[in-house]
Amino acid sequence: MRAGTASPADERTRRPSRKEGARPVGTAGGGRRKREFTTRRGLLIAAFMAPAAIFVAVFTYYPVVAGSQMAFRHWNLTDLTDKSFVGLGNFREIFGDPLWGTVLSNTALWVVASIVPQLVIGFALALWLRRRFRFRGLYQALIFFPWAISGFLIGILFRWMFNSEFGVVNDLLMKARLIDEPVAWLADPKTAMVAIIVANIWYGVTFFAIMILAALQSIPDEIYEAAALDGAGKARTLFQITIPYIRATLALTVLLRIIWIFNFPDIIFGTTGGGPNNETHIVTTWMINITQQGDYGKASALGLLVVAGLLLFSVFYLTATREKGAKS
Repeated sequence: MRAGTASPADERTRRPSRKEGARPVGTAGGGRRKREFTTRRGLLIAAFMAPAAIFVAVFTYYPVVAGSQMAFRHWNLTDLTDKSFVGLGNFREIFGDPLWGTVLSNTALWVVASIVPQLVIGFALALWLRRRFRFRGLYQALIFFPWAISGFLIGILFRWMFNSEFGVVNDLLMKARLIDEPVAWLADPKTAMVAIIVANIWYGVTFFAIMILAALQSIPDEIYEAAALDGAGKARTLFQITIPYIRATLALTVLLRIIWIFNFPDIIFGTTGGGPNNETHIVTTWMINITQQGDYGKASALGLLVVAGLLLFSVFYLTATREKGAKS
């Protein structure tokens, strides 16, 4: 052995011995060191969350609480000195209003007549866009474009389109010989409801197309290939494979869209403004109209009715769809 070199025995004596399988202190599974939760770390997390929590509390929860208590008081801008407690007086005033029945029927028609065509047309577009063809990206951009436009602007656009004097709708119908003379679409309550529903259908189809297309793209191609080998036709594949596979997405999309349509006064304000003679109001447009008149107490009571109605509907709808999915 040469001078100045250490023997293996000396190396073993200088190196700290480590038992086989032993892990460094303070590590979990030999990986990163596990940090313990301390009071200082908790305060740091709370400090980072505080701005967001304060923002939500000030601009969401406080208005909800303040608006809720206003529903049980006489709160009118014409007489701010009187903010007395009236109990259920505002609710009785709503139910006794002659316009209440019209508003409820218009709201039901607005939601049902809008949601069904949107779902059917959006589903068809999503099935078409799932296929691979030339310029598919361009078609997707054109179909999804309406969702980037404000609902109020769409209402103004359709107000011009349904204009009785120079609207494009009357011009096309007369050229197709479907009508003999221009129709005053927005002057008659029945045709005015048709106009705003058509505008809402055009606007909402995009939402269903986007959501359903995303769900369809998650279905493995092997399932369709196996169905084709088994001799399944297009109808059988649609109802036994496609729809059951995306049932949860369909249920959630329909629920979100119903809530959205129920609380969507933009198109109505842009098209008819609730007219003629307040005959095209839905619950939310009527609530805004009452607010503009200065009766905040009555408007707040109507807002509570809207929240309660949507909450009950959501619970019932989710329960029904969950039970149906469990049975299938």
